[in-house]
Amino acid sequence: MSGVALVSVLGTAVLTGCSSDSGEKSAASNDSGKSSASASNDNFHPEGLPIVDKTVTLNALTIRWGNMGDSFAKNAWLQELEKNSNVKINWQVISNTDWETQKSVMLASGKMPDIIVGDMAFGDADIMNNLSLFRPLDDYIDQYMPNLKAAMAEMPDLKKLSTFPDGKVYSLPARLPSRPYSSIQPVINKAWLDKLGLKEPETLDDLYKVLKAFKEQDPNDNGVLDEIPYSDTKDVDMNLFAPFGITDIRNNHMMLKDGKLEYIPTSDAYKAGIAWVNKLYSEGLIDKETFTQDNTMLTAKRQNPDAALVGFSYQWTPDAVFGPWSKQYVTIAPISGPDGKKYQVGDPNGLSFRRNELLITTACKYPEIAARWADQFYTGEASIQNFWGAIGTSISKNDDGTYSLMDPPEGTSADAWYWDSSLRDFGPKYVSPEFEKKIKLDPATGDGLKLQLDNLGKDYVTQPFPDVMYTVEEYEEMPTLTTDIESYIKSTRAKWITQGGIDEEWDSYVKQLNDMGLQKLIKIYSDAYDRYQNVK
Repeated sequence: MSGVALVSVLGTAVLTGCSSDSGEKSAASNDSGKSSASASNDNFHPEGLPIVDKTVTLNALTIRWGNMGDSFAKNAWLQELEKNSNVKINWQVISNTDWETQKSVMLASGKMPDIIVGDMAFGDADIMNNLSLFRPLDDYIDQYMPNLKAAMAEMPDLKKLSTFPDGKVYSLPARLPSRPYSSIQPVINKAWLDKLGLKEPETLDDLYKVLKAFKEQDPNDNGVLDEIPYSDTKDVDMNLFAPFGITDIRNNHMMLKDGKLEYIPTSDAYKAGIAWVNKLYSEGLIDKETFTQDNTMLTAKRQNPDAALVGFSYQWTPDAVFGPWSKQYVTIAPISGPDGKKYQVGDPNGLSFRRNELLITTACKYPEIAARWADQFYTGEASIQNFWGAIGTSISKNDDGTYSLMDPPEGTSADAWYWDSSLRDFGPKYVSPEFEKKIKLDPATGDGLKLQLDNLGKDYVTQPFPDVMYTVEEYEEMPTLTTDIESYIKSTRAKWITQGGIDEEWDSYVKQLNDMGLQKLIKIYSDAYDRYQNVK
């Protein structure tokens, strides 16, 4: 059984170093942190299992949401890997609510565990600003990680995603199983449409007429014109602009249009989108409290106990936020824009790629063992068992070679069960498109439902601005630029939507953004994009 330390209070000592239960020395001790992937000790096997003949213990840190704890460590696949590899993992689990403070202490002290599992522990900037604490992994991947190496050959984006500005790989990626291509999709109250004899809107004109009917014709049938065609909190959802070709999955205002970078808030499409949303607002089709209310107020409207109040929104699935009225809502295909085309935010490669899912620190004296251990995760069967739970526990392996999910225990939601049973979103994984064909999910709920809904939007998903990385200097400069620029964009958007005036003020608005350093910011994005594209 794996040793597990559950840590959730400030000041608890960080697990550091690594040990061999047999007293053996490291197969390739590398205290300097240089990427040396040689191994000579007879205890270590560069291929096959076991990885070592005599047990070696690695200390692993991972961050979990809230009070989730360490139940994932009982995953039968992880237990079997420990038995078959002779690599024992001493898990240190920290709650995300305590992590920010502890992270600062850890980075300042330099006292690190052997491996870090999961991208919630350290982000790009954390790694970039502390490179001396993390090992470059290129040589280890080349010599000891055939599964990951093959995955990178099949999916080059894995290599691009993981390559830092200095050209080296410091963290390992993941490709999660059975993820959709579409992100947030349009959701509408189908019961209201049926009540009014309306079809699901397909164009902007259709949507306008539907929202107007929602406002004026009492579709919730309570005798009061209390319907709110659209409502949001602090701002409008930028997905409202999708029909104009605006899809911003990174939330950094950058997108690719005809293969070229475009900054959304100074584009003609953004200007046209603002004018259209202003029309909706001026006619009362957007909640007047959209720019002032908080999430609690919005939830109260969406889940009003007496009658459904909100007609249209953008959601992951239609049952996500409407409480007792969730069955009235359906996901629809993207709304076509002025050019007659449909655009859907997402990723045509699937919303499945992650980075920073495993790091090997310079404190680890067994980096080649850690690399070989991590490589065991990069098979289809290993990945699904570390996403949903072990075969025989959460997953059934069927006679025809397919895999299906078991029903969760009574009184437990499927999602909570998966998180209890596996690393779930975190940790190294690779599920190939070919292996995904073997996974059979229930189309009525959870991941299976999202894949069904994805069929409405996947053909219209646009190529997103990639998940690029920035240099230390760029990370230092970006906050001074983005803070004022973002604030100005947001306040101006609210003014134009609620009061109009975009045509008269557009040129001065663009000039003001440039005076704030917009071109410097765009150059940072452009340079990072060029580096990403040039990764071999």
